[in-house]
Amino acid sequence: MNQKYQPLFDRYTLPNGIELKNRLALAPMTHYSSNDDGTMSDAELIYIKERSKDFGLIITACANVMENGKAFVGQPGIFSDELLPSLKKWAKTIQDEGAKAVVQIHHGGRQCPTKLVPNGDVVSASDYFEEDKQIARALTNEEIEDIIVGFGEATRRAIEAGFDGVEIHGANTYLIQQFYSPYTNHRTDKWGGSREKRMAFPLAVVDACQKAIEKFAKKPFILGYRFSPEEPSTPGLTMADTFQLVDTLADKELDYLHISLADVQSTPHRDADPNKTRIELINELINGRVPFMAVGQINSPDEALAVRNQGIPLLALGRELLIEPRWADKIQNGHENEIEYALKINEKDKYALPENLWNIILKREGWVPLSR
Repeated sequence: MNQKYQPLFDRYTLPNGIELKNRLALAPMTHYSSNDDGTMSDAELIYIKERSKDFGLIITACANVMENGKAFVGQPGIFSDELLPSLKKWAKTIQDEGAKAVVQIHHGGRQCPTKLVPNGDVVSASDYFEEDKQIARALTNEEIEDIIVGFGEATRRAIEAGFDGVEIHGANTYLIQQFYSPYTNHRTDKWGGSREKRMAFPLAVVDACQKAIEKFAKKPFILGYRFSPEEPSTPGLTMADTFQLVDTLADKELDYLHISLADVQSTPHRDADPNKTRIELINELINGRVPFMAVGQINSPDEALAVRNQGIPLLALGRELLIEPRWADKIQNGHENEIEYALKINEKDKYALPENLWNIILKREGWVPLSR
């Protein structure tokens, strides 16, 4: 291996004592391929097995913690104990390849299609209309408490299934972000209004997960949190909102914070120094209090190294791992010049991608680079 890439492969110990074999994580990506009941399909297990061989941490596709939180066709579930056999198989498939297995837990909120939730009853922080048609209704206080419990129960199931941890999906405009964003949260009760009140739901979810870990985990168990730094809408999340959330989360004894970005080197839109990247600003704010993970268009080894050299301890790769499941292996064996950066359409079988995921990649122009 070219020794300049060694910082990507240094071992790393999380705050709870769990050691990762390197600084690389598979970013959570939806497969669109689970069975209708939320269990894992064989194709998904093959997919995840091929991508668990070289990275230290594997973060799974998001799994819905409640039946009314399903946001994708083919989304895996973690909302029932009946799913435990499937969850155990999922965790073991990852761990057998030498990686730590973290399941991302999620509720889609108003992003859930009506056809995927019971009785078409889509819920969110507040009522939501499109062209005078109600798309989602505001959750009652009792329902909010039930969902908080649901995140705790999902954490218990992850522990019982043998996962090494959970990542709370607080990003990408799903339910947790819907509560924190002034664009989607118009409540006037204890769950909305000021930043502190809008933050109450995300923090309650963290507390529920931590309590489940304290009660059920017999060994160290990872708890991460993923967040999006900004929304383009006005009103919407700004960097000032995110600074307050991150500052609070950094003192919550989490094992890592994971920023969700399309471009890891992007700069803020507003409420922050435009001459610094978002990851620089967040890393400065965290100031070593909690491990920080960055993602977004990290494709080449040199792009990954550039992020590590900015003092970011953990890196997540997503789309590039669809193309190159053995990305890290090629670097470690000195074959980084052989890394591919586009899916070859006529070589489908070598990628071990589920059929539904493959078809969506082909249809969604610009999502994954293609070589025709």
